[in-house]
Amino acid sequence: MLNIYEQVDRNKQKSTLIIMGFIAFVFAAAYLMSYAFNGDGSLLGFALIISGGMSFTSYYYSDRMILSLSKAKPAIREEYFNYYTVAENLSMAANIPMPRLYVIEDTAMNAFATGRDPNHAVICATTGIISRLNRTELEGVIAHELSHIRNYDIRLMSLVTVLVGVITLLADWLMRASFFGGRRRNDNDNSQLGAIMVIIGLVLTLLSPVIAQLIQLTISRKREFLADASAVALTKYPEGLAKALEKISQDGEPLEVANKATAHLYIANPLKNQKNSVGWFAQMFSTHPPIEERIATLRSMR
Repeated sequence: MLNIYEQVDRNKQKSTLIIMGFIAFVFAAAYLMSYAFNGDGSLLGFALIISGGMSFTSYYYSDRMILSLSKAKPAIREEYFNYYTVAENLSMAANIPMPRLYVIEDTAMNAFATGRDPNHAVICATTGIISRLNRTELEGVIAHELSHIRNYDIRLMSLVTVLVGVITLLADWLMRASFFGGRRRNDNDNSQLGAIMVIIGLVLTLLSPVIAQLIQLTISRKREFLADASAVALTKYPEGLAKALEKISQDGEPLEVANKATAHLYIANPLKNQKNSVGWFAQMFSTHPPIEERIATLRSMR
């Protein structure tokens, strides 16, 4: 049985290995795709610039856009005293600025964090989760969201989004180019290695966007485990978050304002469509790890 800090370290190591592998995959795949259709890797730079620019804009204004989409309103201390004071106390324990607090008027139980860094962070919780959790359980949830902020998960996932965007954009360009004039011939095509690179590039053009999305979802799930472990390191009480997740899993109500674009932000799947998904294949496309697995992991900590 691992202690809290060993669990945090193990989750960080796993996330780092996946991220490094993902970056290597994106640049190798992008170069081979560009080589297969364009004869060199020149399109990679254009895809990186365009995708990066679009993602940077989304990243910089992410908190405003998500709060607007979620129809969230600022939380008033007097009205949401437990929510406010829990966030205040845990922020001091985490040694980060207290995030702005918002609420969503919805009886579904959920919460999320957003913002580009700890100085521009937001935590948003539904009125359902605030009213139905006791203070200890609410501490577990808020500690989880603060951990996302402290671990710079929003920034990390923005980087991952840029890389996925590079692959998707490049694949789309090259597929379109193949219908309008084919690829540019290169002297290296006559070599056996050149021919192999072309074949690999063609295959990656078809498969890379799906592979990149699967890796993105894997990273998202690993960061959920890391946030759980980091939350326990803050509260020193795994059972608080474990009980909160149990209550959330028993709530079958979907969150009305959530959608596929924002689902990965929440502490649990807000669309409530994973209960009908079974097997390893379905889990590959899920934004969150199974809650039962998260609860078991929390209760194994000491």
